[in-house]
Amino acid sequence: MTPPPAADAALDRETPADAPTRPSRPVVITVLGITQILAWGSTFYLLTVLAPVIAAETGWPKTFVVGGLTLGLVAASLVSPRVGRMVEATGGRPVLVGSALTMAAGLLALGLAESRIAYLAAWLVIGLGMGAGLYDAAFATLGRLYGSTARSAITTLTLFGGFASTVGWPLSAYFVETFGWRGACFAYAAIHVLVVTPLYLALLPRRPAPAPVATTAAAGAPTPGAKPARSSGDDRLLRLTLSAALTVSGLATAIVSVHLITLLQTRDLALAAAVGLAAMVGPSQVGARVLEAAIGRRYHPIWTAAASALLTFTGVTILASGAAILPLALISYGAGIGIRSIVKGTLPLALFGPHGYAALMGRLALPQLLVAALAPLAAAWLLDAAGPTALLWALMGVTALDAVFVALIWAQMRGR
Repeated sequence: MTPPPAADAALDRETPADAPTRPSRPVVITVLGITQILAWGSTFYLLTVLAPVIAAETGWPKTFVVGGLTLGLVAASLVSPRVGRMVEATGGRPVLVGSALTMAAGLLALGLAESRIAYLAAWLVIGLGMGAGLYDAAFATLGRLYGSTARSAITTLTLFGGFASTVGWPLSAYFVETFGWRGACFAYAAIHVLVVTPLYLALLPRRPAPAPVATTAAAGAPTPGAKPARSSGDDRLLRLTLSAALTVSGLATAIVSVHLITLLQTRDLALAAAVGLAAMVGPSQVGARVLEAAIGRRYHPIWTAAASALLTFTGVTILASGAAILPLALISYGAGIGIRSIVKGTLPLALFGPHGYAALMGRLALPQLLVAALAPLAAAWLLDAAGPTALLWALMGVTALDAVFVALIWAQMRGR
Protein backbone atom coordinates (compact mmCIF):
# COMPACT_ATOMS: atom_id res chain seq x y z
CA MET A 1 0.00 0.00 0.00
CA THR A 2 2.98 2.30 0.09
CA PRO A 3 3.89 4.45 -2.90
CA PRO A 4 6.84 3.37 -5.00
CA PRO A 5 10.18 4.53 -3.53
CA ALA A 6 10.98 6.35 -6.76
CA ALA A 7 7.81 8.39 -6.46
CA ASP A 8 8.60 9.30 -2.86
CA ALA A 9 12.09 10.40 -3.83
CA ALA A 10 10.70 12.55 -6.60
CA LEU A 11 8.09 14.34 -4.52
CA ASP A 12 10.09 17.52 -4.10
CA ARG A 13 12.69 17.20 -6.84
CA GLU A 14 12.74 18.97 -10.18
CA THR A 15 15.05 18.01 -12.99
CA PRO A 16 16.50 20.57 -15.41
CA ALA A 17 14.17 19.25 -18.11
CA ASP A 18 11.22 19.98 -15.85
CA ALA A 19 12.34 23.52 -15.00
CA PRO A 20 10.80 25.40 -17.95
CA THR A 21 7.31 24.07 -17.26
CA ARG A 22 7.44 23.19 -13.57
CA PRO A 23 8.17 26.15 -11.33
CA SER A 24 9.10 25.71 -7.69
CA ARG A 25 6.55 23.51 -5.98
CA PRO A 26 6.41 25.67 -2.83
CA VAL A 27 5.73 28.74 -4.96
CA VAL A 28 2.96 27.07 -6.96
CA ILE A 29 1.33 25.58 -3.86
CA THR A 30 1.50 28.91 -2.00
CA VAL A 31 -0.02 30.79 -4.93
CA LEU A 32 -2.83 28.27 -5.26
CA GLY A 33 -3.32 28.23 -1.49
CA ILE A 34 -3.70 32.01 -1.23
CA THR A 35 -5.95 32.21 -4.26
CA GLN A 36 -8.10 29.32 -3.05
CA ILE A 37 -8.70 31.13 0.24
CA LEU A 38 -9.77 34.26 -1.64
CA ALA A 39 -11.84 32.34 -4.20
CA TRP A 40 -13.77 30.33 -1.60
CA GLY A 41 -14.19 33.33 0.70
CA SER A 42 -15.61 35.54 -2.05
CA THR A 43 -18.00 32.95 -3.52
CA PHE A 44 -19.00 29.84 -1.56
CA TYR A 45 -18.71 31.50 1.87
CA LEU A 46 -19.87 34.96 0.75
CA LEU A 47 -23.56 34.69 1.64
CA THR A 48 -22.90 33.46 5.17
CA VAL A 49 -22.18 37.10 5.99
CA LEU A 50 -23.96 38.97 3.19
CA ALA A 51 -27.29 37.10 2.96
CA PRO A 52 -28.97 38.72 6.00
CA VAL A 53 -27.83 42.17 4.91
CA ILE A 54 -28.97 41.67 1.30
CA ALA A 55 -32.35 40.36 2.46
CA ALA A 56 -32.85 43.27 4.86
CA GLU A 57 -31.93 45.94 2.30
CA THR A 58 -33.73 44.53 -0.74
CA GLY A 59 -36.72 42.93 0.94
CA TRP A 60 -36.07 39.68 -0.91
CA PRO A 61 -36.72 36.46 1.07
CA LYS A 62 -33.56 35.03 2.57
CA THR A 63 -34.29 31.69 0.91
CA PHE A 64 -34.21 33.46 -2.45
CA VAL A 65 -30.96 35.23 -1.58
CA VAL A 66 -29.26 31.98 -0.55
CA GLY A 67 -30.74 30.33 -3.64
CA GLY A 68 -28.32 32.40 -5.69
CA LEU A 69 -25.48 30.25 -4.41
CA THR A 70 -27.45 27.11 -5.27
CA LEU A 71 -27.84 28.36 -8.83
CA GLY A 72 -24.14 29.17 -8.97
CA LEU A 73 -23.18 25.67 -7.84
CA VAL A 74 -25.42 24.12 -10.49
CA ALA A 75 -23.68 26.25 -13.12
CA ALA A 76 -20.30 25.20 -11.70
CA SER A 77 -21.25 21.52 -11.94
CA LEU A 78 -22.30 21.80 -15.57
CA VAL A 79 -19.04 23.40 -16.73
CA SER A 80 -16.72 21.22 -14.64
CA PRO A 81 -16.17 18.44 -17.24
CA ARG A 82 -15.13 21.01 -19.85
CA VAL A 83 -12.91 22.74 -17.28
CA GLY A 84 -11.13 19.44 -16.63
CA ARG A 85 -10.45 18.95 -20.34
CA MET A 86 -9.14 22.51 -20.63
CA VAL A 87 -6.77 22.02 -17.70
CA GLU A 88 -5.58 18.79 -19.34
CA ALA A 89 -4.81 20.73 -22.53
CA THR A 90 -3.37 23.95 -21.05
CA GLY A 91 -1.79 23.03 -17.73
CA GLY A 92 -4.23 25.13 -15.71
CA ARG A 93 -2.88 28.69 -15.91
CA PRO A 94 -5.31 30.03 -18.56
CA VAL A 95 -8.24 28.32 -16.86
CA LEU A 96 -7.43 29.77 -13.45
CA VAL A 97 -6.85 33.25 -14.89
CA GLY A 98 -10.21 32.99 -16.63
CA SER A 99 -11.85 31.87 -13.38
CA ALA A 100 -10.55 34.90 -11.49
CA LEU A 101 -11.77 37.32 -14.15
CA THR A 102 -15.13 35.54 -14.36
CA MET A 103 -15.58 35.69 -10.59
CA ALA A 104 -14.69 39.39 -10.70
CA ALA A 105 -17.29 40.03 -13.41
CA GLY A 106 -19.93 38.11 -11.46
CA LEU A 107 -19.18 39.92 -8.21
CA LEU A 108 -19.31 43.27 -10.00
CA ALA A 109 -22.71 42.30 -11.46
CA LEU A 110 -23.85 41.14 -8.02
CA GLY A 111 -22.99 44.49 -6.47
CA LEU A 112 -24.91 46.28 -9.23
CA ALA A 113 -27.97 43.97 -9.12
CA GLU A 114 -31.21 45.87 -8.53
CA SER A 115 -33.67 43.14 -9.53
CA ARG A 116 -34.08 39.47 -8.77
CA ILE A 117 -33.27 38.51 -12.35
CA ALA A 118 -30.05 40.52 -12.28
CA TYR A 119 -29.15 38.95 -8.93
CA LEU A 120 -29.59 35.40 -10.24
CA ALA A 121 -27.75 36.24 -13.47
CA ALA A 122 -24.81 37.48 -11.41
CA TRP A 123 -24.72 34.19 -9.52
CA LEU A 124 -24.73 32.27 -12.78
CA VAL A 125 -21.57 34.13 -13.79
CA ILE A 126 -20.01 33.58 -10.36
CA GLY A 127 -20.87 29.89 -10.67
CA LEU A 128 -18.98 29.63 -13.94
CA GLY A 129 -15.96 31.09 -12.17
CA MET A 130 -16.38 28.67 -9.27
CA GLY A 131 -16.45 25.72 -11.65
CA ALA A 132 -13.13 26.84 -13.11
CA GLY A 133 -11.40 28.10 -9.98
CA LEU A 134 -12.14 26.10 -6.83
CA TYR A 135 -10.63 22.86 -5.52
CA ASP A 136 -11.37 20.65 -8.51
CA ALA A 137 -9.57 22.95 -10.96
CA ALA A 138 -6.69 23.51 -8.52
CA PHE A 139 -6.25 19.77 -7.89
CA ALA A 140 -6.38 19.14 -11.64
CA THR A 141 -3.71 21.79 -12.18
CA LEU A 142 -1.41 20.21 -9.62
CA GLY A 143 -1.96 16.77 -11.15
CA ARG A 144 -1.22 18.16 -14.60
CA LEU A 145 1.98 19.81 -13.36
CA TYR A 146 3.40 17.09 -11.12
CA GLY A 147 1.81 13.87 -12.33
CA SER A 148 1.98 10.93 -9.96
CA THR A 149 4.04 12.94 -7.42
CA ALA A 150 1.26 15.52 -6.89
CA ARG A 151 -0.13 13.91 -3.74
CA SER A 152 1.91 15.96 -1.26
CA ALA A 153 1.06 19.17 -3.15
CA ILE A 154 -2.67 18.38 -3.07
CA THR A 155 -2.52 17.63 0.66
CA THR A 156 -0.69 20.87 1.39
CA LEU A 157 -3.18 22.85 -0.67
CA THR A 158 -6.04 21.56 1.47
CA LEU A 159 -4.25 22.95 4.53
CA PHE A 160 -4.54 26.41 3.00
CA GLY A 161 -8.16 25.76 2.05
CA GLY A 162 -9.03 24.98 5.65
CA PHE A 163 -8.63 28.67 6.45
CA ALA A 164 -11.00 29.92 3.74
CA SER A 165 -13.91 30.60 6.08
CA THR A 166 -11.57 31.73 8.88
CA VAL A 167 -10.23 34.47 6.59
CA GLY A 168 -13.28 35.01 4.40
CA TRP A 169 -15.95 35.60 7.03
CA PRO A 170 -14.10 38.33 8.98
CA LEU A 171 -12.96 39.96 5.73
CA SER A 172 -16.52 39.97 4.39
CA ALA A 173 -17.78 41.41 7.67
CA TYR A 174 -15.18 44.18 7.50
CA PHE A 175 -16.12 45.01 3.90
CA VAL A 176 -19.84 45.08 4.76
CA GLU A 177 -19.29 47.33 7.76
CA THR A 178 -17.03 49.65 5.78
CA PHE A 179 -18.60 49.71 2.31
CA GLY A 180 -21.98 47.97 2.60
CA TRP A 181 -22.84 44.68 0.94
CA ARG A 182 -22.57 46.09 -2.58
CA GLY A 183 -19.19 47.60 -1.77
CA ALA A 184 -18.08 44.23 -0.38
CA CYS A 185 -18.85 42.65 -3.76
CA PHE A 186 -16.90 45.41 -5.54
CA ALA A 187 -13.96 44.95 -3.13
CA TYR A 188 -13.81 41.23 -3.82
CA ALA A 189 -14.06 41.87 -7.57
CA ALA A 190 -11.07 44.21 -7.26
CA ILE A 191 -9.13 41.56 -5.31
CA HIS A 192 -9.67 39.04 -8.10
CA VAL A 193 -8.46 41.51 -10.73
CA LEU A 194 -5.60 43.12 -8.80
CA VAL A 195 -4.35 40.26 -6.63
CA VAL A 196 -5.52 36.83 -7.80
CA THR A 197 -5.09 37.32 -11.55
CA PRO A 198 -1.55 38.78 -11.30
CA LEU A 199 -0.50 35.92 -9.02
CA TYR A 200 -1.68 33.38 -11.56
CA LEU A 201 -0.04 35.22 -14.45
CA ALA A 202 3.27 35.79 -12.72
CA LEU A 203 3.85 32.55 -10.84
CA LEU A 204 2.11 29.70 -12.66
CA PRO A 205 3.73 28.07 -15.71
CA ARG A 206 2.99 29.66 -19.06
CA ARG A 207 2.79 26.33 -20.87
CA PRO A 208 1.92 22.86 -19.63
CA ALA A 209 4.36 20.12 -18.91
CA PRO A 210 4.32 17.27 -21.43
CA ALA A 211 1.25 15.15 -20.82
CA PRO A 212 2.05 12.12 -18.64
CA VAL A 213 2.39 8.89 -20.55
CA ALA A 214 -0.32 6.35 -19.80
CA THR A 215 0.89 3.41 -17.76
CA THR A 216 -0.59 0.05 -17.07
CA ALA A 217 -0.49 0.58 -13.33
CA ALA A 218 -1.47 3.78 -11.62
CA ALA A 219 0.84 5.47 -9.16
CA GLY A 220 0.48 3.97 -5.75
CA ALA A 221 -1.00 0.72 -7.07
CA PRO A 222 -2.52 -1.28 -4.25
CA THR A 223 -0.51 -4.46 -4.65
CA PRO A 224 2.88 -5.28 -6.20
CA GLY A 225 1.23 -8.11 -8.11
CA ALA A 226 -1.37 -5.95 -9.84
CA LYS A 227 -2.42 -7.27 -13.21
CA PRO A 228 -0.53 -5.66 -16.10
CA ALA A 229 -3.66 -4.96 -18.10
CA ARG A 230 -7.25 -4.13 -17.26
CA SER A 231 -10.39 -4.17 -19.33
CA SER A 232 -12.10 -0.88 -20.08
CA GLY A 233 -15.15 -2.31 -18.33
CA ASP A 234 -13.17 -2.78 -15.10
CA ASP A 235 -11.91 0.79 -15.25
CA ARG A 236 -15.39 2.09 -16.01
CA LEU A 237 -16.86 0.27 -13.01
CA LEU A 238 -14.10 1.58 -10.75
CA ARG A 239 -14.67 5.15 -11.95
CA LEU A 240 -18.40 4.82 -11.29
CA THR A 241 -17.77 3.47 -7.80
CA LEU A 242 -15.27 6.24 -7.09
CA SER A 243 -17.72 8.86 -8.34
CA ALA A 244 -20.46 7.38 -6.16
CA ALA A 245 -18.23 7.41 -3.07
CA LEU A 246 -17.14 11.02 -3.55
CA THR A 247 -20.68 12.15 -4.34
CA VAL A 248 -22.25 10.41 -1.35
CA SER A 249 -19.66 11.83 1.02
CA GLY A 250 -20.27 15.26 -0.48
CA LEU A 251 -24.00 14.79 0.11
CA ALA A 252 -23.47 14.39 3.86
CA THR A 253 -21.02 17.29 4.01
CA ALA A 254 -23.33 19.65 2.14
CA ILE A 255 -26.26 18.87 4.43
CA VAL A 256 -24.36 19.12 7.70
CA SER A 257 -22.53 22.29 6.67
CA VAL A 258 -25.81 24.12 6.13
CA HIS A 259 -27.96 22.59 8.89
CA LEU A 260 -25.46 21.80 11.67
CA ILE A 261 -26.40 24.68 13.97
CA THR A 262 -30.10 23.90 13.54
CA LEU A 263 -29.45 20.25 14.41
CA LEU A 264 -27.41 21.22 17.47
CA GLN A 265 -30.18 23.51 18.69
CA THR A 266 -32.57 20.55 18.65
CA ARG A 267 -30.36 19.15 21.43
CA ASP A 268 -31.64 21.93 23.71
CA LEU A 269 -28.64 24.15 23.08
CA ALA A 270 -28.87 27.92 22.93
CA LEU A 271 -27.74 29.57 19.71
CA ALA A 272 -24.45 30.79 21.23
CA ALA A 273 -23.64 27.33 22.55
CA ALA A 274 -24.53 25.72 19.21
CA VAL A 275 -22.30 28.16 17.33
CA GLY A 276 -19.47 27.54 19.79
CA LEU A 277 -19.70 23.79 19.33
CA ALA A 278 -19.98 24.08 15.55
CA ALA A 279 -16.76 26.12 15.56
CA MET A 280 -14.92 22.94 16.59
CA VAL A 281 -15.40 21.50 13.10
CA GLY A 282 -12.93 23.87 11.41
CA PRO A 283 -9.91 23.19 13.67
CA SER A 284 -10.69 19.47 13.52
CA GLN A 285 -10.53 19.59 9.71
CA VAL A 286 -7.18 21.33 9.72
CA GLY A 287 -5.76 19.10 12.46
CA ALA A 288 -6.70 15.94 10.57
CA ARG A 289 -5.18 17.33 7.37
CA VAL A 290 -1.92 18.12 9.18
CA LEU A 291 -1.80 14.54 10.48
CA GLU A 292 -2.51 13.16 7.01
CA ALA A 293 0.22 15.37 5.54
CA ALA A 294 2.67 14.01 8.11
CA ILE A 295 1.97 10.29 7.70
CA GLY A 296 -0.40 9.87 4.77
CA ARG A 297 2.21 9.58 2.04
CA ARG A 298 3.30 6.25 3.53
CA TYR A 299 -0.05 4.70 2.66
CA HIS A 300 -2.36 4.38 -0.31
CA PRO A 301 -5.13 7.05 -0.27
CA ILE A 302 -7.77 4.31 0.08
CA TRP A 303 -6.76 4.16 3.75
CA THR A 304 -7.42 7.87 4.08
CA ALA A 305 -10.80 7.34 2.42
CA ALA A 306 -11.63 4.53 4.87
CA ALA A 307 -10.59 6.66 7.85
CA SER A 308 -12.69 9.55 6.53
CA ALA A 309 -15.77 7.36 6.12
CA LEU A 310 -15.38 5.88 9.61
CA LEU A 311 -14.84 9.25 11.30
CA THR A 312 -17.76 10.89 9.51
CA PHE A 313 -20.12 8.01 10.29
CA THR A 314 -19.02 8.02 13.93
CA GLY A 315 -19.59 11.77 14.25
CA VAL A 316 -23.06 11.66 12.71
CA THR A 317 -24.01 8.60 14.79
CA ILE A 318 -23.05 10.28 18.05
CA LEU A 319 -24.94 13.39 17.00
CA ALA A 320 -28.03 11.30 16.17
CA SER A 321 -27.85 9.34 19.41
CA GLY A 322 -28.35 12.46 21.50
CA ALA A 323 -25.35 11.54 23.64
CA ALA A 324 -23.84 14.14 25.91
CA ILE A 325 -20.48 13.88 24.12
CA LEU A 326 -21.39 16.29 21.32
CA PRO A 327 -17.84 17.74 21.17
CA LEU A 328 -16.55 14.28 20.26
CA ALA A 329 -19.18 14.06 17.52
CA LEU A 330 -18.06 17.34 15.99
CA ILE A 331 -14.36 16.56 16.29
CA SER A 332 -14.89 13.18 14.61
CA TYR A 333 -17.08 14.64 11.88
CA GLY A 334 -14.70 17.56 11.27
CA ALA A 335 -11.70 15.26 11.02
CA GLY A 336 -13.58 13.01 8.59
CA ILE A 337 -14.60 15.75 6.17
CA GLY A 338 -11.19 17.37 6.53
CA ILE A 339 -9.27 14.43 5.16
CA ARG A 340 -12.01 13.65 2.62
CA SER A 341 -10.93 16.84 0.83
CA ILE A 342 -7.54 15.19 0.38
CA VAL A 343 -9.13 11.95 -0.82
CA LYS A 344 -11.03 13.90 -3.45
CA GLY A 345 -7.76 14.84 -5.15
CA THR A 346 -5.42 11.98 -4.29
CA LEU A 347 -7.52 8.82 -4.67
CA PRO A 348 -8.34 9.38 -8.38
CA LEU A 349 -4.64 10.03 -9.01
CA ALA A 350 -3.59 6.87 -7.20
CA LEU A 351 -6.21 4.70 -8.89
CA PHE A 352 -5.84 5.90 -12.48
CA GLY A 353 -2.49 7.66 -12.64
CA PRO A 354 -1.65 11.10 -14.04
CA HIS A 355 -2.70 10.40 -17.62
CA GLY A 356 -6.05 12.14 -18.14
CA TYR A 357 -6.21 13.09 -14.45
CA ALA A 358 -7.38 16.68 -15.03
CA ALA A 359 -10.18 15.58 -17.35
CA LEU A 360 -11.22 12.88 -14.87
CA MET A 361 -11.38 15.45 -12.06
CA GLY A 362 -13.71 17.55 -14.17
CA ARG A 363 -16.06 14.63 -14.74
CA LEU A 364 -16.03 13.64 -11.07
CA ALA A 365 -16.82 17.21 -10.03
CA LEU A 366 -20.15 17.38 -11.88
CA PRO A 367 -22.24 15.15 -9.57
CA GLN A 368 -20.42 16.42 -6.48
CA LEU A 369 -21.25 20.06 -7.23
CA LEU A 370 -24.83 19.21 -8.14
CA VAL A 371 -25.23 17.46 -4.79
CA ALA A 372 -23.66 20.42 -2.97
CA ALA A 373 -26.23 22.66 -4.63
CA LEU A 374 -29.38 20.59 -4.16
CA ALA A 375 -28.85 18.47 -1.02
CA PRO A 376 -29.29 21.29 1.52
CA LEU A 377 -32.66 22.16 -0.05
CA ALA A 378 -33.81 18.54 0.11
CA ALA A 379 -32.60 18.32 3.72
CA ALA A 380 -34.52 21.48 4.61
CA TRP A 381 -37.67 19.88 3.22
CA LEU A 382 -37.06 16.69 5.23
CA LEU A 383 -36.36 18.75 8.35
CA ASP A 384 -39.66 20.58 8.01
CA ALA A 385 -41.67 17.50 7.00
CA ALA A 386 -40.30 14.86 9.38
CA GLY A 387 -38.14 16.65 11.93
CA PRO A 388 -34.48 16.56 12.95
CA THR A 389 -34.48 12.91 14.02
CA ALA A 390 -35.44 11.78 10.51
CA LEU A 391 -32.72 13.96 8.99
CA LEU A 392 -30.10 12.59 11.37
CA TRP A 393 -31.09 8.99 10.60
CA ALA A 394 -30.92 9.80 6.90
CA LEU A 395 -27.42 11.21 7.42
CA MET A 396 -26.39 8.02 9.22
CA GLY A 397 -27.58 6.04 6.21
CA VAL A 398 -25.71 8.30 3.80
CA THR A 399 -22.42 8.06 5.74
CA ALA A 400 -22.82 4.28 6.05
CA LEU A 401 -23.34 4.10 2.27
CA ASP A 402 -20.13 6.08 1.84
CA ALA A 403 -18.27 3.39 3.80
CA VAL A 404 -19.83 0.72 1.59
CA PHE A 405 -18.60 2.44 -1.57
CA VAL A 406 -15.09 2.77 -0.11
CA ALA A 407 -15.15 -0.97 0.64
CA LEU A 408 -16.25 -1.66 -2.95
CA ILE A 409 -13.33 0.42 -4.26
CA TRP A 410 -10.98 -1.59 -2.06
CA ALA A 411 -12.45 -4.86 -3.37
CA GLN A 412 -12.01 -3.75 -6.97
CA MET A 413 -8.43 -2.70 -6.24
CA ARG A 414 -7.71 -6.14 -4.83
CA GLY A 415 -9.10 -7.71 -7.99
CA ARG A 416 -6.84 -5.73 -10.30
